[in-house]
Amino acid sequence: MKPLAERMRPETLDEVVGQKHLVERGKIIRQIIECKQPTSLILWGPPGSGKTTLARIIARETGADFIELSAVTGKKDDVRRIVEHAQANRRLGMQTVLFVDEIHRFNKAQQDAFLPYVEDGTIVLIGATTENPSFEVITPLLSRSRVLVLEPLSKEEIITIIKRAAKAEKLTKKILPDKSIDLLAEISGGDARVALGNLELARQLTDGVITPEIVKTAAQKRVPGYDKAGEQHYNIISAFIKSLRGSDATAALYYMARMLQAGEDPKFIARRMVIFASEDIGLAAPAALNQAISTFLAVERIGLPECEYNLYQCAIVLAKAPKSREVANAMYAAKQTAREHPDLPVPLHLRNAPTKLMKDLGYQEGTRWDAGFKHPKGFLPPEIADLNFFK
Repeated sequence: MKPLAERMRPETLDEVVGQKHLVERGKIIRQIIECKQPTSLILWGPPGSGKTTLARIIARETGADFIELSAVTGKKDDVRRIVEHAQANRRLGMQTVLFVDEIHRFNKAQQDAFLPYVEDGTIVLIGATTENPSFEVITPLLSRSRVLVLEPLSKEEIITIIKRAAKAEKLTKKILPDKSIDLLAEISGGDARVALGNLELARQLTDGVITPEIVKTAAQKRVPGYDKAGEQHYNIISAFIKSLRGSDATAALYYMARMLQAGEDPKFIARRMVIFASEDIGLAAPAALNQAISTFLAVERIGLPECEYNLYQCAIVLAKAPKSREVANAMYAAKQTAREHPDLPVPLHLRNAPTKLMKDLGYQEGTRWDAGFKHPKGFLPPEIADLNFFK
């Protein structure tokens, strides 16, 4: 028997739960189906949000031949066979929709192989990705496709899907009480496949009532939706840094906890805090840099789980510290000035004068070795003498 998630997969747009911005009347997927003209798409969204389902519905409703290829297991020979099949379909007047799951896992050369056949209409390519296609899909494919963003399903939408499955499986409220449905939705992370998988396993674990305790057993520990090489990784570290910058220690600790629970390298977090200490605190509290560096060393030498104390302490200190962008702004201004004036001669009075000839030419003229000595001619080339990065 097929898994519950597969048995409950919608077959028409009207059965789809969620993604109203794509499937309701007047929206793009509805228009594609009504026009009977499939078009190349990149479906970008989290797991269990309906990417595969929508691709299948588009092919079915437009009368196209649907071929599914996984970028994880697909090989070069598979692409060749698919193209030959699509060319045969074309001669018969039939369109071919090629659905590539996890298209971001194909390298540039593999993605390039589709281009000529997308361009000439041999195949309509629908790619599914959980990662930002701007970084993971080659530009020529993006320019020939429409990127559609799918949202995680809300808790209410997951509940709707669970209740639909319960009805199909003849699970009464007595067997599957509302508290258990609520918990299934809560721990699904907006992933319908996870919710239905947990429900199916929970049903197998008991002949009686599916209690919240049984749901917890079935779900075990939810794996956070976090890929250390993926966009969510960058989204969460971005939220962490912005929370530190905004002096919200509670938010900063929440995002740090999410990263650590998902298996993030603690040294990565510590390195970002070292950078933050100079970039966003800087001269307002110079000791923050020492705190961050000490934390990084502690993480290196102690490791998890004990180094979590050091990480959390440092995050609290940085969040509560006064903030200043003076160091960062001065650095950017200095770099920009160096780019605009890369070859200005060093003023003679600042040059080294190891020989009498150099001294006679004015090298080091007027310079004294007194502490804090300010040369009357200043220290910048005359062309930028009035420059000040600290106004």
